[in-house]
Amino acid sequence: MDSPPLYLPLLLLTSLLTLWQGAGAQSLFTIDSVTLKLDPSGEVTSGTLMDLNCEVSVSHDQSQPLTHSFNFLRDDVLVYSKNTTEPAVLHQLTPARAANSGTYKCQVIVQDKSKGSSTHRLSVTGLQTPVLQVTSEILFEGDEVAATCSAPDESGSLLFHFYQDQEKIKQVRASGNSVDTRLELKHAGDTHLRCYFEITMLPAAGRSNNSNTVKVMVKELFITPVMNILPGKDVIEGDIVEIVCRVVNPPPNVAVFLTKDKRVLKTASVSLSHSFRVLAEDSGEYVCKADRGNVQKEAYESIKVKELFSKPVLVMKPREVFETERFTLNCYTDRYSHERINIGNVKYSLYRNQVLLTSGGNYSATAHPSLNGNYSCQAQAQGRGQTKNIFKNSTQIVLKAKVPVSVPLLSVVGGRLILGKPFQLQCQSDNGSLPITYTLLSPHRQAEFRVVRSPWDLALFNITSIHRSTDIHSFSCKAENNPSQPHMESSGEHLRRTATIIEPVSRPLLTMTPNMGDVAEGENLTLTCTVQRGTPPITYTWYHTKSALPLLSKTTNDMRSSHSVQGVSREHGGGYYCVTNNPSNDSQRSAMVTVGVKLAGWKKGLIAAFCILLTVSLIIIIILVKKCLLPFRRERTVELSVKPASTKTDETLRLTHGEVNEAANVTPGVMGRSVWSDHVSGSESDDQTSEETTEVPVPQYTEVHPQEVDLTRAPVKKGTDTVYSEVRNSNQGESESEQADGVSRAMYKQIHSSRFS
Repeated sequence: MDSPPLYLPLLLLTSLLTLWQGAGAQSLFTIDSVTLKLDPSGEVTSGTLMDLNCEVSVSHDQSQPLTHSFNFLRDDVLVYSKNTTEPAVLHQLTPARAANSGTYKCQVIVQDKSKGSSTHRLSVTGLQTPVLQVTSEILFEGDEVAATCSAPDESGSLLFHFYQDQEKIKQVRASGNSVDTRLELKHAGDTHLRCYFEITMLPAAGRSNNSNTVKVMVKELFITPVMNILPGKDVIEGDIVEIVCRVVNPPPNVAVFLTKDKRVLKTASVSLSHSFRVLAEDSGEYVCKADRGNVQKEAYESIKVKELFSKPVLVMKPREVFETERFTLNCYTDRYSHERINIGNVKYSLYRNQVLLTSGGNYSATAHPSLNGNYSCQAQAQGRGQTKNIFKNSTQIVLKAKVPVSVPLLSVVGGRLILGKPFQLQCQSDNGSLPITYTLLSPHRQAEFRVVRSPWDLALFNITSIHRSTDIHSFSCKAENNPSQPHMESSGEHLRRTATIIEPVSRPLLTMTPNMGDVAEGENLTLTCTVQRGTPPITYTWYHTKSALPLLSKTTNDMRSSHSVQGVSREHGGGYYCVTNNPSNDSQRSAMVTVGVKLAGWKKGLIAAFCILLTVSLIIIIILVKKCLLPFRRERTVELSVKPASTKTDETLRLTHGEVNEAANVTPGVMGRSVWSDHVSGSESDDQTSEETTEVPVPQYTEVHPQEVDLTRAPVKKGTDTVYSEVRNSNQGESESEQADGVSRAMYKQIHSSRFS
């Protein structure tokens, strides 16, 4: 969030003052306009006199003028303020400088009202030429001179730059229009100083012109030291060397230092002397340095120190030793100074862990963990004078006897393998120093090698697969970590069956009981899933093709398992299969078995019994219906008219359609009794020739389909019977069907004639 303009607190204070002055009488007023004029306006040069005139027009009801608060703003920053009853205020820039450049605005406040003028841009070009002053024009090399650079007519924050000849030596930022600083003059001789400035907040204003040039004389400082080495620059270890470092005719406040390889050996005022007994490592360059203020002068000399005897060398054989092996240590020097000593003057001592092991340069022992440690050798010269105090130590040798590799153990990674699937073997020894080379052996494959170089490495061998559990015993491995003595390798035993060997299940066989393929409803169905091979536990899962979900899943150690379906019904028909799995995660699916469901035996018997019962019921119903309809047939039966036998012709007897059908549906025996016998007269006579006709009402009967009737077997009686006899006689030689047809026609004709007579 932007902070409020800096002029707001002042405006608020001015407003409060105005309100306090007019608190006694409230007036009605309005600020008509506020006008700001710049003279001259636009772009002016530095040093120009500028007038900023602000006028206000106020309409009010008071006889006394109102107090106006005029505020001049540059880039929204208050630069001038005045309270007056006058309608105009003049603000002058005497003269205008680059720092006065910006956007100007006049804000007028009357009591609790405020109004501003339009903005005007003022650009002041050019900067004042600065003035440079120094406190001393003669000084020594390395001394500092006090200098002042100023631009009295400029304002704002200025950045001053100082130059020595053409080299910039300092830059100083100041909040005002001048700066005081100290300048270090590095080079001896006559030098010229100058300065210029820039306005920090107005980089577009550019830089000012260069100031006046000040000439300063810098005198050279003669403090170069002199260094002497006694007895000389070429010495032998044990000699005493003295180095003298001094300044001739030094000025005040001079210090000297003796250094080697940036290490201060000694320091003093004006001069120093340093004595020491040299060793071989003291060879090199020495520096004598004189220092006064910021000025330093140096002198260089080198010393070459010849070794009294070379640094002893400690050698162990063999370089790598295993436990229970012999090793030797030998210490010697290969160079010495013939001028001071002979080879017999050098004595040796052996140390283990900085504790004296033996006096002498040779040592032999059998490697053991108790002898492990840091071994070193110290050589000492036994000459005259200072040479007897020369000691030198060899580089340390770390002895850690290696541990022979133990008998390796061959194991299956993960503790189990699946026949027919890839697996890994690991060969590992519990003890043995690294590196260890492991070799996997098998009569059916080439030897494989793995080198273990760190405790995190493993000797893993990838095996494609085996197909018999006994094949696992053919693998063995050996390990060795001492190439110099290959006979010390350790051979492991053949891989024993410590791992779990999993044989995948074979394809299962699904059988059903009963095994005829069809099961009667209500019977029990047993589905048996059998495998020939597979490592238990084995999971058996049964499926029905009508559902994607399994019927049952069962895990057992047996090679077969069964699933029973109690009380088979129609929905149990269809295809069944089983899926087997074991820890090998290799599932096998059986062939599908189709189960058909047939009706139960009792249902078949029930259906047969129902059919028989239905048939019997229909027969009984028919018989009962016939018996119920018999009286009605008797009432409507009419007596048939029969012609004399002597007048017998080919005329046929016809019956009505309904009566023929009813007569045809009656058995011959019944017809003989119910139709023919019931309608004759009470006295029977073979001589009766007259025709007896009886008319009876004929009711409407339901149509009955005709059946054949053997009328030839009807008894021959008088009256109507004579007709049948004649018919029978007239139809001799015809077939029984033709005879029956003729009888039917004769009966129909007779009944028809009697009905309408």
